[in-house]
This record gives sequence, C-alpha cells and structure tokens, in this order.
Amino acid sequence: MAGHGQWKFYLKLSLVTCPVVMAPAAGEGGKIRLHTLNRATGNRVEIRYLDAQTGRPVAESDLVKAYQAEPDILIQLEDDELDQLALDSTRTIDIFRFVSEDAVDNVWYDQPHYLAPDGDVGKEAFSVILEAMRKSKVAGLARLVLYRRERAVLLRPFGRGMLLWTLRYNDEVRPPPPAFTDMQPSKIPAEQAHLMHDLIEQGTVKWTPSLLQDPVQTQLAAVIKGKQTGKRRPVKAADTDRRASGKVVSIIDRLRDSLTADKA
Repeated sequence: MAGHGQWKFYLKLSLVTCPVVMAPAAGEGGKIRLHTLNRATGNRVEIRYLDAQTGRPVAESDLVKAYQAEPDILIQLEDDELDQLALDSTRTIDIFRFVSEDAVDNVWYDQPHYLAPDGDVGKEAFSVILEAMRKSKVAGLARLVLYRRERAVLLRPFGRGMLLWTLRYNDEVRPPPPAFTDMQPSKIPAEQAHLMHDLIEQGTVKWTPSLLQDPVQTQLAAVIKGKQTGKRRPVKAADTDRRASGKVVSIIDRLRDSLTADKA
C-alpha cells in the first residue's frame, strides 16, 4: 500500500500486537477542484480568523476552544485539558470487543480505510487475527485518533487485509422518522408484485465500479474545456415538476409503461 496518505499504527488484540499501515479507501483525488477568487481582481481569497468584537485578525497561537455554558458565558478549555481526555496511545488500534459481521447497520458507517500488515514482521500476527475473525464471522470494535479526533472504528476482513470503517457515535445518529415505524405493512396485489419483480429483474446487472461514475464531473469538465476553447455550451432548461398533476395514477399502468420503456 505504498503511496500518499498513509498512517502507521499497531494493531492490538489482548497481548497480540503487530505493526500495520492504513490508507484511505475513498477520496476526492479525481474530482475537479475549484478555487474562490475575487471577481474584481482575479486573485485568490484567503480565510482569516477575526475577533468578532474588534474586527482585528487573530493569530493561530491565540486561538482557544470554548464551551458556551450560558448565552453570555464561554468556558475556555486549554489544549492540555483536552489532551487528558484522549486515548493513552494515539498509535494503537486496540480491539476491545467483537460483534457479528452484519450487526452494525449502514447508518453507522462513516469512512472506509484499507488496513494491512506493515512489513514482514507483522504478517504472521495479522494473519492469525484476520483468519480467526473471518472464521468466526465477526467484526472488531476499536478506537483510535484519526483526523485530529478520537473515533470509534469497525474492522472487517477484506480480501487479504482488513477494511477499517470509522463509525458515527451513538449521539450522532438520529432516530428514524415516524414514517419508518408507523407505516403498517400493506397487502400487495399479485399483478403489481409480479410486474415490479419483472422491472427489478430487467434492471439488474453485474456490479462494476463504472456504474458509479459522476455525471456532474463529466459535464463540469466539458464546461471548463468550452471556456478554454471559447465555445459556450447551451444551458439546459430546468426540469418541470411532474408530481403535482392532480390525476389519479394507476400503478399497474405505470409498471407496464416502465417495462416497455426499459425494453425500448
């Protein structure tokens, strides 16, 4: 996993420890990056911290975290006070519990990272942990400091290595809206169920990453190229909202029309 954007940690399970290397499994390296300019001068602009009362610039060394206890009271917290709340080690991924591999719902998942042994020294211990997790069909829960904050993470076997997901904490996930819990199951007419099954089956293909291409990036690249060559692309008309027609919709007719349109 040689390349840019790597972290080195120690993977620890009880008394078994091995060096590992971790790299982001997702990123925006291929995205077109846009800068913010001053339209009048064409120069880039910069973000600066200003004192809200005096309007004067504030040096980075003078910045301090604070908690608003009351509308007019802010309690300052120094860096050393915050550091005391952090993990004892910022370089160790310490697995403290295991859960069934499918126990964690998708809503808890945040960012994926590849995890592999760092050199030959850690391969044996890493492989022992990996194969035991795979055989037991479990995922490991751990904590580590990443992106300047302490995070809960989930480790899952993935090929010859592991996939480490940063997780959202329980106070970051909102409960589902009433529509999820109050909706009563309805009896679906057999013809509707059959047509929907056919529609899904007709649209099912073999998975490939090319299915997730970003059309906005393609169009943005065309716009930039057009500006470079002096050609302006026509602006598309806004889509009209077809939802508020006021007509009663026949699901059977819509399903039949959908099947016919997809085949065409």
